[in-house]
Amino acid sequence: MIPSVKKPGGNTRGLLAYLYGPGRHDEHHDPHIVASFSPRGLPDPGRDQDATLTALGQILDAPVRLRNEGFGKPVTDHVWHCPVRTAPGDRYLSDAEWGEIARRIVHAAGIAPDGDPLACRWIAVRHADDHLHILATTVREDGRRPKLHNCGMRAQAEARLIETELGLHQVAPGDRTGDHSPTQAEVHKADRLGWEQTSRAWLQERIRAAIPHAASVEELFAYLEADGVEVKVRRLPSGDLQGYSVGRPGDLKADGTQLYIPGGKIAPDLTLPKLRDRLAGSAPEEQPTARRNRRSTSWQRTTSALDSLHDHLTQHPDTWDDARAQAQITALGEIIDATAQTGPAELRNQLRSASREFARAQRSRIRADHHTATGLRQAARDIAHAGDGPDGSTFAVLLTALVWSAILAARWHQARGHHQQAEAARTAVIHLQAAYDQAAAPHLTALTHRQPNPDITHTLAAQVRTAVPDHADRILTDPTWPALATVLADAHAAGHPPRALLTEAAARRELTTARQPARVLLGRIQHTARNPAPNPRAEAARQRSQAAGNLPRPYSPSSTATTTGLPTDPRRPRSR
Repeated sequence: MIPSVKKPGGNTRGLLAYLYGPGRHDEHHDPHIVASFSPRGLPDPGRDQDATLTALGQILDAPVRLRNEGFGKPVTDHVWHCPVRTAPGDRYLSDAEWGEIARRIVHAAGIAPDGDPLACRWIAVRHADDHLHILATTVREDGRRPKLHNCGMRAQAEARLIETELGLHQVAPGDRTGDHSPTQAEVHKADRLGWEQTSRAWLQERIRAAIPHAASVEELFAYLEADGVEVKVRRLPSGDLQGYSVGRPGDLKADGTQLYIPGGKIAPDLTLPKLRDRLAGSAPEEQPTARRNRRSTSWQRTTSALDSLHDHLTQHPDTWDDARAQAQITALGEIIDATAQTGPAELRNQLRSASREFARAQRSRIRADHHTATGLRQAARDIAHAGDGPDGSTFAVLLTALVWSAILAARWHQARGHHQQAEAARTAVIHLQAAYDQAAAPHLTALTHRQPNPDITHTLAAQVRTAVPDHADRILTDPTWPALATVLADAHAAGHPPRALLTEAAARRELTTARQPARVLLGRIQHTARNPAPNPRAEAARQRSQAAGNLPRPYSPSSTATTTGLPTDPRRPRSR
Protein backbone atom coordinates (compact mmCIF):
# COMPACT_ATOMS: atom_id res chain seq x y z
CA MET A 1 0.00 0.00 0.00
CA ILE A 2 1.49 3.30 -1.13
CA PRO A 3 0.34 6.69 0.25
CA SER A 4 1.79 9.40 -2.00
CA VAL A 5 1.66 12.93 -0.55
CA LYS A 6 1.55 15.47 -3.38
CA LYS A 7 2.82 19.04 -3.42
CA PRO A 8 0.45 21.43 -1.64
CA GLY A 9 -2.01 23.31 -3.81
CA GLY A 10 -4.37 26.25 -3.49
CA ASN A 11 -7.56 25.24 -5.35
CA THR A 12 -9.88 23.00 -3.35
CA ARG A 13 -12.70 23.24 -5.88
CA GLY A 14 -10.38 22.31 -8.75
CA LEU A 15 -9.14 19.13 -7.02
CA LEU A 16 -12.74 18.14 -6.19
CA ALA A 17 -13.62 18.52 -9.87
CA TYR A 18 -10.88 16.04 -10.75
CA LEU A 19 -11.83 13.55 -8.01
CA TYR A 20 -15.51 13.57 -9.01
CA GLY A 21 -14.85 13.78 -12.74
CA PRO A 22 -14.41 10.92 -15.23
CA GLY A 23 -10.61 11.01 -14.99
CA ARG A 24 -8.26 11.81 -17.81
CA HIS A 25 -8.56 8.29 -19.18
CA ASP A 26 -12.14 7.48 -18.04
CA GLU A 27 -10.87 5.50 -15.06
CA HIS A 28 -13.08 7.10 -12.38
CA HIS A 29 -16.18 5.07 -11.52
CA ASP A 30 -18.81 5.90 -8.88
CA PRO A 31 -16.85 8.59 -6.97
CA HIS A 32 -18.13 8.96 -3.40
CA ILE A 33 -17.00 9.90 0.10
CA VAL A 34 -16.02 6.94 2.33
CA ALA A 35 -14.79 8.96 5.35
CA SER A 36 -14.49 12.58 6.47
CA PHE A 37 -13.77 14.88 9.41
CA SER A 38 -17.49 15.19 10.17
CA PRO A 39 -19.11 12.45 12.29
CA ARG A 40 -22.53 13.50 10.94
CA GLY A 41 -21.45 13.17 7.30
CA LEU A 42 -21.16 15.69 4.49
CA PRO A 43 -23.16 16.41 1.33
CA ASP A 44 -21.66 14.01 -1.20
CA PRO A 45 -21.88 15.16 -4.84
CA GLY A 46 -21.38 11.55 -5.90
CA ARG A 47 -24.46 10.24 -4.05
CA ASP A 48 -26.64 13.31 -3.29
CA GLN A 49 -28.18 14.92 -6.37
CA ASP A 50 -28.63 18.22 -4.52
CA ALA A 51 -24.99 18.43 -3.38
CA THR A 52 -22.52 20.48 -5.42
CA LEU A 53 -18.75 20.57 -5.63
CA THR A 54 -18.77 24.28 -4.82
CA ALA A 55 -20.73 23.77 -1.60
CA LEU A 56 -18.44 20.92 -0.51
CA GLY A 57 -15.39 23.04 -1.28
CA GLN A 58 -16.77 25.91 0.80
CA ILE A 59 -17.26 23.60 3.79
CA LEU A 60 -13.67 22.34 3.57
CA ASP A 61 -12.27 25.86 3.04
CA ALA A 62 -14.18 27.55 5.90
CA PRO A 63 -11.21 27.64 8.37
CA VAL A 64 -8.98 28.95 5.57
CA ARG A 65 -11.35 31.83 4.77
CA LEU A 66 -11.62 32.77 8.45
CA ARG A 67 -7.84 32.91 8.81
CA ASN A 68 -7.36 34.89 5.60
CA GLU A 69 -9.97 37.47 6.68
CA GLY A 70 -7.73 38.41 9.58
CA PHE A 71 -4.35 40.07 9.59
CA GLY A 72 -1.20 38.55 8.23
CA LYS A 73 -0.13 36.90 5.02
CA PRO A 74 -2.96 34.93 3.34
CA VAL A 75 -2.66 31.15 3.15
CA THR A 76 -2.40 30.03 -0.48
CA ASP A 77 -0.96 26.47 -0.23
CA HIS A 78 -3.66 24.96 1.92
CA VAL A 79 -4.73 21.90 -0.14
CA TRP A 80 -3.18 18.63 1.06
CA HIS A 81 -3.66 15.71 -1.35
CA CYS A 82 -2.67 12.10 -0.71
CA PRO A 83 -3.71 9.22 -2.98
CA VAL A 84 -3.48 5.78 -1.32
CA ARG A 85 -3.17 2.76 -3.60
CA THR A 86 -2.99 -0.99 -3.00
CA ALA A 87 -0.69 -3.30 -4.93
CA PRO A 88 -1.85 -5.30 -7.98
CA GLY A 89 -3.15 -8.64 -6.75
CA ASP A 90 -4.29 -7.36 -3.34
CA ARG A 91 -7.78 -8.35 -2.25
CA TYR A 92 -10.81 -6.09 -2.67
CA LEU A 93 -11.31 -3.65 0.21
CA SER A 94 -14.77 -2.48 1.26
CA ASP A 95 -15.75 1.17 1.72
CA ALA A 96 -15.60 0.67 5.48
CA GLU A 97 -12.04 -0.67 5.27
CA TRP A 98 -10.97 2.20 3.03
CA GLY A 99 -12.57 4.66 5.43
CA GLU A 100 -10.62 3.27 8.35
CA ILE A 101 -7.41 3.39 6.28
CA ALA A 102 -8.05 7.07 5.53
CA ARG A 103 -8.60 7.88 9.23
CA ARG A 104 -5.34 6.19 10.17
CA ILE A 105 -3.40 7.98 7.43
CA VAL A 106 -4.63 11.49 8.40
CA HIS A 107 -3.89 10.68 12.05
CA ALA A 108 -0.34 9.51 11.28
CA ALA A 109 0.35 12.44 8.95
CA GLY A 110 -0.74 15.02 11.54
CA ILE A 111 -3.74 16.26 9.56
CA ALA A 112 -6.36 15.03 12.04
CA PRO A 113 -4.92 13.36 15.16
CA ASP A 114 -7.39 11.12 16.98
CA GLY A 115 -9.30 12.95 19.70
CA ASP A 116 -8.41 16.47 18.44
CA PRO A 117 -11.69 18.42 17.92
CA LEU A 118 -9.81 21.34 16.32
CA ALA A 119 -8.02 19.32 13.66
CA CYS A 120 -8.05 20.07 9.93
CA ARG A 121 -11.03 19.30 7.74
CA TRP A 122 -10.67 16.41 5.30
CA ILE A 123 -12.52 13.92 3.12
CA ALA A 124 -11.59 10.60 1.49
CA VAL A 125 -13.03 10.03 -2.00
CA ARG A 126 -13.08 6.59 -3.58
CA HIS A 127 -13.56 6.32 -7.35
CA ALA A 128 -11.82 2.99 -8.10
CA ASP A 129 -11.44 -0.44 -6.51
CA ASP A 130 -7.72 -0.16 -5.78
CA HIS A 131 -7.26 3.37 -4.44
CA LEU A 132 -8.77 6.45 -2.85
CA HIS A 133 -7.80 10.12 -2.53
CA ILE A 134 -7.56 12.05 0.73
CA LEU A 135 -8.13 15.81 0.44
CA ALA A 136 -7.54 18.08 3.42
CA THR A 137 -7.34 21.83 3.99
CA THR A 138 -4.34 22.56 6.20
CA VAL A 139 -5.75 25.25 8.48
CA ARG A 140 -7.06 24.00 11.80
CA GLU A 141 -10.34 25.14 13.36
CA ASP A 142 -8.33 27.37 15.71
CA GLY A 143 -6.54 29.03 12.76
CA ARG A 144 -3.17 27.37 13.30
CA ARG A 145 -1.33 25.31 10.68
CA PRO A 146 -0.68 21.59 11.35
CA LYS A 147 2.86 20.26 11.72
CA LEU A 148 3.34 18.38 8.44
CA HIS A 149 7.12 17.97 8.41
CA ASN A 150 7.88 14.38 7.29
CA CYS A 151 4.15 13.68 6.99
CA GLY A 152 4.84 11.43 4.01
CA MET A 153 7.28 9.30 6.00
CA ARG A 154 4.77 8.95 8.85
CA ALA A 155 2.02 7.99 6.42
CA GLN A 156 4.32 5.36 4.88
CA ALA A 157 5.10 3.90 8.31
CA GLU A 158 1.39 3.63 9.08
CA ALA A 159 0.80 1.96 5.70
CA ARG A 160 3.32 -0.76 6.62
CA LEU A 161 1.25 -1.55 9.74
CA ILE A 162 -2.01 -1.55 7.77
CA GLU A 163 -0.53 -4.00 5.22
CA THR A 164 0.30 -6.45 7.98
CA GLU A 165 -3.08 -6.18 9.70
CA LEU A 166 -5.14 -6.51 6.49
CA GLY A 167 -2.98 -9.17 4.83
CA LEU A 168 -1.95 -6.97 1.91
CA HIS A 169 1.26 -7.00 -0.13
CA GLN A 170 4.21 -5.99 2.05
CA VAL A 171 6.09 -3.01 0.62
CA ALA A 172 9.74 -2.72 1.61
CA PRO A 173 10.29 0.35 3.81
CA GLY A 174 12.19 3.18 2.16
CA ASP A 175 15.12 5.29 3.33
CA ARG A 176 14.53 8.45 1.25
CA THR A 177 17.16 7.50 -1.33
CA GLY A 178 14.73 6.15 -3.94
CA ASP A 179 13.81 7.68 -7.27
CA HIS A 180 11.28 10.48 -7.43
CA SER A 181 7.93 9.12 -8.58
CA PRO A 182 6.73 10.70 -11.83
CA THR A 183 3.94 13.19 -11.45
CA GLN A 184 0.66 12.76 -13.31
CA ALA A 185 1.56 15.78 -15.43
CA GLU A 186 4.87 14.11 -16.45
CA VAL A 187 3.14 10.84 -17.30
CA HIS A 188 0.43 12.53 -19.38
CA LYS A 189 2.99 14.70 -21.15
CA ALA A 190 5.01 11.62 -22.14
CA ASP A 191 1.82 9.96 -23.43
CA ARG A 192 0.89 13.07 -25.40
CA LEU A 193 4.33 13.27 -27.03
CA GLY A 194 4.51 9.52 -27.73
CA TRP A 195 7.45 8.92 -25.38
CA GLU A 196 7.85 5.56 -23.66
CA GLN A 197 9.54 7.22 -20.65
CA THR A 198 9.00 10.42 -18.74
CA SER A 199 11.71 13.04 -19.15
CA ARG A 200 13.18 12.37 -15.71
CA ALA A 201 13.47 8.64 -16.36
CA TRP A 202 14.99 9.29 -19.78
CA LEU A 203 17.51 11.77 -18.39
CA GLN A 204 18.46 9.47 -15.52
CA GLU A 205 19.31 6.65 -17.94
CA ARG A 206 21.43 9.02 -20.05
CA ILE A 207 23.37 10.33 -17.06
CA ARG A 208 24.05 6.87 -15.65
CA ALA A 209 25.13 5.64 -19.08
CA ALA A 210 27.58 8.55 -19.32
CA ILE A 211 29.23 8.05 -15.92
CA PRO A 212 31.51 5.14 -16.98
CA HIS A 213 32.84 7.28 -19.83
CA ALA A 214 33.88 10.24 -17.66
CA ALA A 215 36.77 10.92 -15.30
CA SER A 216 35.45 14.32 -14.18
CA VAL A 217 32.20 16.27 -14.04
CA GLU A 218 33.27 18.43 -16.99
CA GLU A 219 33.86 15.27 -19.08
CA LEU A 220 30.46 13.98 -18.01
CA PHE A 221 28.72 17.14 -19.20
CA ALA A 222 30.60 17.04 -22.50
CA TYR A 223 29.57 13.42 -23.06
CA LEU A 224 25.92 14.23 -22.26
CA GLU A 225 25.90 17.09 -24.76
CA ALA A 226 27.41 14.82 -27.40
CA ASP A 227 24.64 12.32 -26.62
CA GLY A 228 21.97 14.90 -27.37
CA VAL A 229 21.14 15.97 -23.81
CA GLU A 230 20.64 19.69 -23.15
CA VAL A 231 22.98 20.75 -20.32
CA LYS A 232 22.87 24.04 -18.42
CA VAL A 233 25.52 24.72 -15.76
CA ARG A 234 25.70 27.40 -13.10
CA ARG A 235 29.08 28.83 -12.19
CA LEU A 236 30.38 30.96 -9.35
CA PRO A 237 32.14 34.27 -10.14
CA SER A 238 35.41 32.33 -9.83
CA GLY A 239 34.33 30.07 -12.69
CA ASP A 240 33.88 27.01 -10.49
CA LEU A 241 30.80 24.87 -11.00
CA GLN A 242 27.91 25.64 -8.66
CA GLY A 243 25.21 23.37 -10.06
CA TYR A 244 23.71 21.92 -13.20
CA SER A 245 20.44 20.98 -14.80
CA VAL A 246 19.62 18.94 -17.87
CA GLY A 247 16.83 18.84 -20.39
CA ARG A 248 15.38 16.40 -22.87
CA PRO A 249 15.19 17.67 -26.45
CA GLY A 250 11.58 18.49 -27.28
CA ASP A 251 10.51 18.82 -23.62
CA LEU A 252 9.34 22.42 -23.61
CA LYS A 253 7.60 24.66 -21.11
CA ALA A 254 4.33 26.43 -21.86
CA ASP A 255 6.20 29.44 -23.26
CA GLY A 256 8.10 27.24 -25.73
CA THR A 257 11.47 27.35 -23.95
CA GLN A 258 13.50 24.28 -22.99
CA LEU A 259 12.54 22.65 -19.69
CA TYR A 260 15.57 21.93 -17.50
CA ILE A 261 15.55 19.62 -14.45
CA PRO A 262 18.22 19.87 -11.71
CA GLY A 263 20.26 16.69 -11.23
CA GLY A 264 19.09 16.26 -7.63
CA LYS A 265 15.45 16.24 -8.82
CA ILE A 266 16.26 13.37 -11.20
CA ALA A 267 17.79 11.07 -8.58
CA PRO A 268 19.26 11.71 -5.09
CA ASP A 269 22.74 10.54 -6.10
CA LEU A 270 22.98 12.74 -9.21
CA THR A 271 23.55 16.08 -7.48
CA LEU A 272 26.72 17.94 -8.45
CA PRO A 273 28.56 17.28 -5.13
CA LYS A 274 27.78 13.56 -5.26
CA LEU A 275 28.81 13.25 -8.90
CA ARG A 276 32.03 15.14 -8.19
CA ASP A 277 32.81 12.86 -5.24
CA ARG A 278 31.99 9.78 -7.28
CA LEU A 279 34.17 10.78 -10.22
CA ALA A 280 37.12 11.93 -8.13
CA GLY A 281 40.09 9.84 -9.24
CA SER A 282 42.89 8.23 -7.30
CA ALA A 283 45.82 5.98 -8.19
CA PRO A 284 44.69 2.65 -9.67
CA GLU A 285 45.21 -0.44 -7.59
CA GLU A 286 48.54 -2.14 -8.23
CA GLN A 287 48.30 -5.54 -9.89
CA PRO A 288 50.81 -8.38 -9.56
CA THR A 289 53.51 -8.19 -12.23
CA ALA A 290 52.59 -11.50 -13.84
CA ARG A 291 48.97 -10.47 -14.18
CA ARG A 292 49.80 -6.93 -15.28
CA ASN A 293 52.17 -8.07 -18.03
CA ARG A 294 49.91 -10.81 -19.35
CA ARG A 295 47.93 -9.87 -22.43
CA SER A 296 44.25 -9.57 -21.57
CA THR A 297 41.11 -7.83 -22.76
CA SER A 298 39.13 -5.23 -20.87
CA TRP A 299 36.49 -7.90 -20.20
CA GLN A 300 39.04 -10.20 -18.55
CA ARG A 301 40.51 -7.34 -16.51
CA THR A 302 37.02 -6.45 -15.30
CA THR A 303 36.45 -10.01 -14.09
CA SER A 304 39.74 -9.76 -12.17
CA ALA A 305 38.73 -6.38 -10.69
CA LEU A 306 35.48 -7.87 -9.37
CA ASP A 307 37.55 -10.18 -7.15
CA SER A 308 38.09 -7.24 -4.77
CA LEU A 309 34.33 -6.88 -4.32
CA HIS A 310 33.92 -10.63 -3.85
CA ASP A 311 36.73 -10.76 -1.29
CA HIS A 312 35.26 -7.92 0.76
CA LEU A 313 31.57 -8.89 0.71
CA THR A 314 32.19 -12.57 1.46
CA GLN A 315 33.86 -11.66 4.77
CA HIS A 316 32.00 -11.91 8.07
CA PRO A 317 29.49 -9.02 8.40
CA ASP A 318 31.26 -7.76 11.54
CA THR A 319 34.37 -7.03 9.45
CA TRP A 320 32.62 -5.16 6.63
CA ASP A 321 33.78 -1.63 5.86
CA ASP A 322 30.38 -0.21 4.94
CA ALA A 323 31.71 2.90 3.20
CA ARG A 324 33.92 0.72 1.02
CA ALA A 325 31.14 -1.78 0.36
CA GLN A 326 28.74 0.97 -0.73
CA ALA A 327 31.40 2.40 -3.05
CA GLN A 328 32.06 -1.01 -4.59
CA ILE A 329 28.35 -1.62 -5.15
CA THR A 330 28.01 1.80 -6.78
CA ALA A 331 30.93 0.99 -9.08
CA LEU A 332 29.39 -2.42 -9.80
CA GLY A 333 26.35 -0.59 -11.19
CA GLU A 334 28.66 1.34 -13.51
CA ILE A 335 30.20 -1.94 -14.74
CA ILE A 336 26.75 -3.41 -15.42
CA ASP A 337 25.77 -0.24 -17.28
CA ALA A 338 28.97 -0.23 -19.37
CA THR A 339 28.46 -3.93 -20.14
CA ALA A 340 24.93 -3.19 -21.33
CA GLN A 341 26.26 -0.51 -23.68
CA THR A 342 29.05 -2.51 -25.30
CA GLY A 343 28.09 -6.17 -24.87
CA PRO A 344 26.67 -8.36 -27.66
CA ALA A 345 23.62 -6.77 -29.30
CA GLU A 346 21.39 -9.78 -28.67
CA LEU A 347 21.94 -9.50 -24.90
CA ARG A 348 21.52 -5.76 -24.47
CA ASN A 349 17.82 -5.77 -23.58
CA GLN A 350 18.42 -8.09 -20.62
CA LEU A 351 21.56 -6.20 -19.60
CA ARG A 352 19.83 -2.82 -19.80
CA SER A 353 17.02 -4.18 -17.64
CA ALA A 354 19.62 -5.38 -15.13
CA SER A 355 21.29 -1.96 -15.16
CA ARG A 356 17.95 -0.17 -14.73
CA GLU A 357 17.00 -2.34 -11.76
CA PHE A 358 20.43 -2.22 -10.12
CA ALA A 359 20.43 1.60 -10.16
CA ARG A 360 18.28 1.49 -6.99
CA ALA A 361 20.89 -0.72 -5.29
CA GLN A 362 23.67 1.77 -6.03
CA ARG A 363 22.64 4.21 -3.31
CA SER A 364 21.68 4.04 0.34
CA ARG A 365 21.97 6.19 3.45
CA ILE A 366 25.55 4.97 3.90
CA ARG A 367 28.08 7.46 2.49
CA ALA A 368 30.35 5.71 -0.01
CA ASP A 369 34.13 6.08 0.06
CA HIS A 370 34.56 6.14 -3.72
CA HIS A 371 38.36 6.21 -3.56
CA THR A 372 38.30 2.59 -2.38
CA ALA A 373 36.61 1.45 -5.62
CA THR A 374 38.94 3.06 -8.15
CA GLY A 375 39.90 -0.28 -9.67
CA LEU A 376 36.25 -1.17 -10.32
CA ARG A 377 35.51 2.26 -11.78
CA GLN A 378 38.53 1.99 -14.06
CA ALA A 379 37.25 -1.41 -15.19
CA ALA A 380 33.91 0.18 -16.09
CA ARG A 381 35.72 2.83 -18.12
CA ASP A 382 37.80 0.18 -19.88
CA ILE A 383 34.64 -1.62 -20.95
CA ALA A 384 32.95 1.61 -22.02
CA HIS A 385 35.95 2.46 -24.21
CA ALA A 386 36.61 -1.09 -25.41
CA GLY A 387 37.21 -1.20 -29.13
CA ASP A 388 36.90 -4.97 -29.35
CA GLY A 389 33.84 -7.05 -28.60
CA PRO A 390 34.15 -9.97 -26.20
CA ASP A 391 34.29 -13.57 -27.37
CA GLY A 392 31.61 -15.89 -26.08
CA SER A 393 33.60 -17.63 -23.36
CA THR A 394 35.14 -14.42 -22.00
CA PHE A 395 31.79 -12.70 -21.82
CA ALA A 396 30.13 -15.69 -20.17
CA VAL A 397 32.86 -15.70 -17.51
CA LEU A 398 32.29 -11.99 -16.86
CA LEU A 399 28.54 -12.52 -16.56
CA THR A 400 29.17 -15.27 -14.02
CA ALA A 401 31.19 -12.79 -11.96
CA LEU A 402 28.49 -10.12 -12.31
CA VAL A 403 25.77 -12.51 -11.16
CA TRP A 404 27.74 -13.40 -8.04
CA SER A 405 28.55 -9.72 -7.42
CA ALA A 406 24.88 -8.75 -7.59
CA ILE A 407 23.96 -11.61 -5.23
CA LEU A 408 26.56 -10.38 -2.73
CA ALA A 409 25.26 -6.82 -3.08
CA ALA A 410 21.72 -8.02 -2.31
CA ARG A 411 22.97 -9.87 0.78
CA TRP A 412 24.90 -6.84 2.03
CA HIS A 413 21.87 -4.56 1.60
CA GLN A 414 19.61 -7.10 3.30
CA ALA A 415 21.98 -7.41 6.26
CA ARG A 416 22.03 -3.62 6.61
CA GLY A 417 18.23 -3.33 6.47
CA HIS A 418 18.14 -1.77 2.99
CA HIS A 419 15.10 -3.71 1.82
CA GLN A 420 14.34 -1.78 -1.37
CA GLN A 421 17.97 -1.93 -2.49
CA ALA A 422 18.16 -5.66 -1.74
CA GLU A 423 15.02 -6.32 -3.79
CA ALA A 424 16.40 -4.25 -6.67
CA ALA A 425 19.67 -6.23 -6.65
CA ARG A 426 17.79 -9.54 -6.62
CA THR A 427 15.73 -8.42 -9.62
CA ALA A 428 18.93 -7.44 -11.43
CA VAL A 429 20.30 -10.95 -10.74
CA ILE A 430 17.35 -12.45 -12.64
CA HIS A 431 18.16 -10.40 -15.74
CA LEU A 432 21.90 -11.11 -15.47
CA GLN A 433 21.26 -14.84 -15.17
CA ALA A 434 19.00 -14.72 -18.25
CA ALA A 435 21.77 -12.94 -20.18
CA TYR A 436 24.32 -15.53 -19.00
CA ASP A 437 22.10 -18.46 -20.04
CA GLN A 438 21.84 -17.00 -23.53
CA ALA A 439 25.52 -16.07 -23.83
CA ALA A 440 26.87 -19.37 -22.45
CA ALA A 441 24.72 -21.77 -24.48
CA PRO A 442 26.95 -22.05 -27.62
CA HIS A 443 30.13 -22.00 -25.54
CA LEU A 444 28.91 -24.85 -23.31
CA THR A 445 27.85 -26.85 -26.34
CA ALA A 446 31.33 -26.54 -27.84
CA LEU A 447 32.97 -27.59 -24.55
CA THR A 448 30.65 -30.56 -24.20
CA HIS A 449 31.59 -31.80 -27.68
CA ARG A 450 35.26 -31.83 -26.57
CA GLN A 451 34.60 -33.84 -23.42
CA PRO A 452 37.70 -35.87 -22.34
CA ASN A 453 37.78 -39.64 -22.70
CA PRO A 454 36.01 -41.70 -20.00
CA ASP A 455 39.20 -42.47 -18.03
CA ILE A 456 40.09 -38.81 -17.61
CA THR A 457 36.47 -37.87 -16.89
CA HIS A 458 36.32 -40.55 -14.19
CA THR A 459 39.56 -39.27 -12.62
CA LEU A 460 38.28 -35.71 -12.69
CA ALA A 461 35.07 -36.83 -10.98
CA ALA A 462 37.20 -38.28 -8.19
CA GLN A 463 38.99 -34.90 -7.90
CA VAL A 464 35.60 -33.21 -7.54
CA ARG A 465 34.57 -35.57 -4.76
CA THR A 466 37.82 -34.84 -2.95
CA ALA A 467 37.84 -31.05 -3.42
CA VAL A 468 34.12 -30.28 -2.84
CA PRO A 469 32.63 -33.38 -1.17
CA ASP A 470 29.49 -31.59 0.08
CA HIS A 471 28.40 -30.63 -3.43
CA ALA A 472 29.96 -33.39 -5.53
CA ASP A 473 26.69 -35.16 -6.32
CA ARG A 474 25.03 -31.95 -7.53
CA ILE A 475 28.07 -31.06 -9.64
CA LEU A 476 28.42 -34.47 -11.27
CA THR A 477 24.70 -34.66 -12.11
CA ASP A 478 24.61 -31.08 -13.41
CA PRO A 479 24.06 -31.01 -17.22
CA THR A 480 27.10 -28.73 -17.41
CA TRP A 481 29.45 -31.36 -15.91
CA PRO A 482 30.84 -32.58 -19.30
CA ALA A 483 31.76 -28.96 -20.17
CA LEU A 484 33.37 -28.50 -16.74
CA ALA A 485 35.37 -31.69 -17.26
CA THR A 486 36.70 -30.26 -20.54
CA VAL A 487 37.73 -27.02 -18.81
CA LEU A 488 39.49 -28.94 -16.03
CA ALA A 489 41.33 -31.11 -18.55
CA ASP A 490 42.40 -28.01 -20.51
CA ALA A 491 43.63 -26.35 -17.32
CA HIS A 492 45.56 -29.49 -16.37
CA ALA A 493 47.23 -29.54 -19.79
CA ALA A 494 48.38 -25.95 -19.07
CA GLY A 495 49.94 -27.01 -15.76
CA HIS A 496 47.15 -26.28 -13.26
CA PRO A 497 46.25 -28.99 -10.70
CA PRO A 498 42.48 -29.61 -11.09
CA ARG A 499 41.97 -30.26 -7.39
CA ALA A 500 43.51 -26.90 -6.46
CA LEU A 501 41.38 -25.11 -9.05
CA LEU A 502 38.21 -26.72 -7.73
CA THR A 503 39.07 -25.90 -4.14
CA GLU A 504 39.86 -22.27 -4.96
CA ALA A 505 36.70 -21.82 -7.06
CA ALA A 506 34.45 -23.36 -4.37
CA ALA A 507 36.04 -21.12 -1.73
CA ARG A 508 35.29 -17.97 -3.73
CA ARG A 509 31.66 -18.75 -4.45
CA GLU A 510 29.49 -20.77 -2.08
CA LEU A 511 27.56 -23.39 -4.00
CA THR A 512 24.57 -24.04 -1.75
CA THR A 513 22.40 -21.40 -3.43
CA ALA A 514 23.80 -21.89 -6.95
CA ARG A 515 21.24 -22.97 -9.55
CA GLN A 516 23.82 -25.06 -11.41
CA PRO A 517 27.02 -25.49 -9.39
CA ALA A 518 28.99 -26.91 -12.32
CA ARG A 519 28.34 -23.74 -14.31
CA VAL A 520 29.50 -21.60 -11.41
CA LEU A 521 32.74 -23.57 -11.06
CA LEU A 522 33.30 -23.58 -14.81
CA GLY A 523 33.28 -19.81 -15.11
CA ARG A 524 35.50 -19.31 -12.10
CA ILE A 525 38.02 -21.95 -13.21
CA GLN A 526 38.21 -20.53 -16.73
CA HIS A 527 39.11 -17.17 -15.23
CA THR A 528 41.62 -18.54 -12.71
CA ALA A 529 43.33 -20.79 -15.26
CA ARG A 530 44.39 -17.68 -17.18
CA ASN A 531 46.93 -16.97 -14.42
CA PRO A 532 50.41 -18.51 -14.75
CA ALA A 533 50.52 -22.16 -13.68
CA PRO A 534 52.15 -22.90 -10.31
CA ASN A 535 55.94 -23.12 -10.54
CA PRO A 536 57.37 -25.50 -7.91
CA ARG A 537 60.93 -24.27 -8.48
CA ALA A 538 59.92 -20.64 -7.97
CA GLU A 539 58.02 -21.58 -4.81
CA ALA A 540 61.06 -23.42 -3.48
CA ALA A 541 63.23 -20.39 -4.17
CA ARG A 542 60.77 -18.16 -2.34
CA GLN A 543 60.80 -20.44 0.68
CA ARG A 544 64.62 -20.44 0.72
CA SER A 545 64.65 -16.63 0.67
CA GLN A 546 62.39 -16.57 3.74
CA ALA A 547 64.33 -19.19 5.68
CA ALA A 548 66.64 -16.60 7.27
CA GLY A 549 69.71 -18.76 6.86
CA ASN A 550 68.07 -22.13 7.51
CA LEU A 551 68.85 -24.22 4.46
CA PRO A 552 65.90 -26.37 3.36
CA ARG A 553 66.14 -29.91 2.15
CA PRO A 554 66.87 -30.26 -1.58
CA TYR A 555 63.63 -29.90 -3.53
CA SER A 556 62.81 -32.38 -6.28
CA PRO A 557 59.56 -31.42 -8.02
CA SER A 558 57.42 -34.12 -9.48
CA SER A 559 55.44 -33.71 -12.65
CA THR A 560 51.99 -32.15 -12.50
CA ALA A 561 50.42 -35.31 -13.87
CA THR A 562 51.97 -37.39 -11.10
CA THR A 563 50.96 -34.88 -8.43
CA THR A 564 47.35 -34.71 -9.53
CA GLY A 565 47.05 -38.39 -10.38
CA LEU A 566 45.42 -37.45 -13.69
CA PRO A 567 46.19 -39.75 -16.64
CA THR A 568 47.42 -38.18 -19.83
CA ASP A 569 44.87 -37.69 -22.58
CA PRO A 570 46.46 -38.88 -25.82
CA ARG A 571 44.68 -36.05 -27.60
CA ARG A 572 46.41 -33.42 -25.47
CA PRO A 573 50.07 -32.32 -25.34
CA ARG A 574 51.99 -33.11 -22.20
CA SER A 575 52.53 -30.17 -19.87
CA ARG A 576 56.10 -29.02 -19.53
